[in-house]
Amino acid sequence: MTALAFMAIMTKHTPSAEIRPREKVTYWVTLFLSVAAALHGRPPEQPQPPLRFDFGAGAVAPGFAPVRADTFYSAARGYGFEPGAVLREVDRGGDELRGDFVTAGDGGAPFKFSVAVPEGNYRVTVTLGDAAGESLTTVKAETGRLMLERVATASGRFETRAFLVNTRNARLSPGNQLKLDVREWDAAKNQTVTATWDDKLTLQFSDARPCVCAVEIEPVADAVTVFLIGDSTVTDQGSEPFGTWGQQLPRWFAPPVVIANHAESGQTLKAFRFQRRWDKVMSLMRPGDYVFMQFGHNDLNQRGHDAMWPVEDKAGDWVNTHADAYTDYKWLLAAYAAEVRRRGGTPVIVSPMTKIDRRNGFLNTPGLGNYPAAAREAARLADAAFIDLNAMSAEIVRTLGEKAAPLAYVDGLHTNTYGGYLFSRCIVEGVRRALPELARHIAADAGAFDPAHPSPLPDGFKIPPDPRVELPRPPGFPPRPAS
Repeated sequence: MTALAFMAIMTKHTPSAEIRPREKVTYWVTLFLSVAAALHGRPPEQPQPPLRFDFGAGAVAPGFAPVRADTFYSAARGYGFEPGAVLREVDRGGDELRGDFVTAGDGGAPFKFSVAVPEGNYRVTVTLGDAAGESLTTVKAETGRLMLERVATASGRFETRAFLVNTRNARLSPGNQLKLDVREWDAAKNQTVTATWDDKLTLQFSDARPCVCAVEIEPVADAVTVFLIGDSTVTDQGSEPFGTWGQQLPRWFAPPVVIANHAESGQTLKAFRFQRRWDKVMSLMRPGDYVFMQFGHNDLNQRGHDAMWPVEDKAGDWVNTHADAYTDYKWLLAAYAAEVRRRGGTPVIVSPMTKIDRRNGFLNTPGLGNYPAAAREAARLADAAFIDLNAMSAEIVRTLGEKAAPLAYVDGLHTNTYGGYLFSRCIVEGVRRALPELARHIAADAGAFDPAHPSPLPDGFKIPPDPRVELPRPPGFPPRPAS
């Protein structure tokens, strides 16, 4: 914004003489903050009213917006079901809020409900159940983040649960932007292709019989944000069978904690900064927040090209983002941790989760070289909290054995949803040991977890899989083979 534009705004918005002096002060402060926010490329922070939605065909509760089975999302409406949802609405009568609901239609496929919201943290309260039948509902947010696991209600009973969801967009200050890959951004259409970076809050409902009576969404200003940064073993994966510990971690924390997963496939410590992702995290982090960082799987690469980028983009050549374990990798991790602490946050270094040889189910210990040990050394140098996920995940693999261990992985590196679930429990145990203040907000039903006795075993894992989605691939790379 130019100085002339600033003067024009101030002149245009001069308050009338009828406004009382105290109101004038409030007026000018509000206007100044609005203009200052515009100068810095972000909207002014103003209180937002809660958004309340009553699902089903029955009478609508006062203060709620009606959501019918055919209420599909549009920009004009600002809320609704995402395209492709097959839904059924049921009205039992009686209570306006709980007497009706929306559930999955024929086939029982998961369905998504989105609401347009600004970037930020939100308390989401869902009311689940059926006045005349049982229900079983799993709730995920944005790109597959597990929020509620298999909430069951008996006939005539209801559950109201609350959790926090972080939303974000790709914007930085004017003239600056993140370098998003083809799984995140469609350059031809100039738009996001994932729920991770859009201007909506998206909820997914699934399981044997999800019955959604109501959803309430309210902005939260005092959340404790746990930022996750890392690679494809941490990111919110866009399609089954891939699933990470980062995606499952929200399930294990209660408000005021919210998980903000900024990890992305193909990332290294250097690429995360080159692509301005670190700048984005630092622009959002506030004193009292946490930053969990797990790198190493891609930092070790010295040859070839990152499959997230077109082959002609030389910034994707691994030789340009490689970091040697005991030199730049160790020192970059320590430097990241130091910057987090300088800004009032708490840095947490996580050693990279273990690899396996999927042909025989054995540990692939040499596959990560010295990077797990270097992560520990970086934490010592920076005096940062350390979670040894490498050791705990290796213990799980040994315990599962050569037949069951491959059932936690898609390939030798990436976990599926089951493996991500187990490893997220390792992270929670690491929090109990190293971060007592954060551990106060672990979910009440989390319970203790011993990597030497992992639970559940593969046949006891019941979270339903999501439909597979074909993810975009850069020019020059073949489609991902079926797993």
